[in-house]
Amino acid sequence: MIDFRNVSIVLVNTSHPGNIGAAARAMKNMGLSQLTLVQPMNFPSAVAVGRAVSALDILESARVVDSLQEAVTDCGLVIGASARSRRIPWPMLSPELCASKVVNEQKLNKVALVFGREDSGLNNEELQLCHFQVQIPADEVYSSLNLAAAVMVICYELRKAQLALDGADQRAEDEFWDQAKATGEQVERFYEHLERVMVEIDFHDPDNPRQLMQRMRRLFSRIRLDVMEMNILRGILTHIEYNLKERKDRVRVTQQDKLKMKDDSSDGAKPIKEVR
Repeated sequence: MIDFRNVSIVLVNTSHPGNIGAAARAMKNMGLSQLTLVQPMNFPSAVAVGRAVSALDILESARVVDSLQEAVTDCGLVIGASARSRRIPWPMLSPELCASKVVNEQKLNKVALVFGREDSGLNNEELQLCHFQVQIPADEVYSSLNLAAAVMVICYELRKAQLALDGADQRAEDEFWDQAKATGEQVERFYEHLERVMVEIDFHDPDNPRQLMQRMRRLFSRIRLDVMEMNILRGILTHIEYNLKERKDRVRVTQQDKLKMKDDSSDGAKPIKEVR
């Protein structure tokens, strides 16, 4: 039997405690137990307890953190649930494909399934912390689901995928790979390093970003770098920084030499006039 100890349901800035309790109940129904709350507006709460019914253990063990980045820092796969399309489209999964990917990935990597606020969902910056977006195909007339209902849909798909794989010899893609996936924390440090170097070589202007970093995030989210690949890229960036510093040092020395030569020539004796 596959278990989901490596899979976390992450609720971001939930306003109604009843939704937290109902989400915990949905998780318990489908065999999940790891709940993370990012800055909940009202928790702990008697309302959440009442809606959780027999899932009090999930509420009691829920992890409360200050940011989504903190919630996913050790995760190798992060999937954000959102009904909204974005100006820069994010790699999209159906609930079924999402469940299949999670069931395989959780064998070797920690996985986070992220759900946004009741009124506005996930913002662009939060979605950019995700490798994929999962969209529940609700009717387009009214596609916004209640938070706990959305959690139930995704958890149900996970349960279906779990039951389908029970007894089968299914191995995750990563079991054939030689390196673990980079964690959320490693990826964020890489993005900071990448942006710093791009600014230094005048490729990226922070005051006129042109969505460059968003597109770079989408690129590397789609690829999902492993630890060795991440180290190689950061090594390249470090080498670029070193060579830039060396070049600047050479230019500075050359300029200093020119100034010194100019000073030496100005301090020399005046030329003697030719006597006729």
